[in-house]
Amino acid sequence: MDAPKTLLIVYHSLTGGTRQMAEAARAGAATEDGVAVRLLHAFAAGPQDVLAADGYLFATPENLAAISGPLKDFFDRTYYAALDQLNGRPYASLICAGSDGSNAARQIARIATGWRLKAVAEPLIVCTHAQTPEAILAAKQISAEALERCRTVGEALAAGLALGVF
Repeated sequence: MDAPKTLLIVYHSLTGGTRQMAEAARAGAATEDGVAVRLLHAFAAGPQDVLAADGYLFATPENLAAISGPLKDFFDRTYYAALDQLNGRPYASLICAGSDGSNAARQIARIATGWRLKAVAEPLIVCTHAQTPEAILAAKQISAEALERCRTVGEALAAGLALGVF
């Protein structure tokens, strides 16, 4: 029997929205036999976690039109240690945004391009419409419909790993 594939989900969440999205993706991925799912906060994930995984899901809030500082720190700490060792591995991204999310998605895509990862889904951007300081910093509750979309991304990524599609 082949060794199980590993899906690494790396996330950061300040107000809980991105955490909910990452947990929904983990729940979807966990339904797939033959795939071990690891959900790690960005500060807890290191180069060894990246190198040991077969596929990736990166989840972040968009802060000031960029990925969050902790996710940027994760990429800073792991990028060169994994460079030229991940070529062709699949990835997807989840973005929790107040209004747009596209710049954070572009940042992840540029980093993934450098790692030579293969995007297997369009970035899933969930917009909370938080526009005031109070709303931006408030605890988030992601809708059931959006969480189902996150779950589907996790499930599809894990299924592709299990089937050897990517």
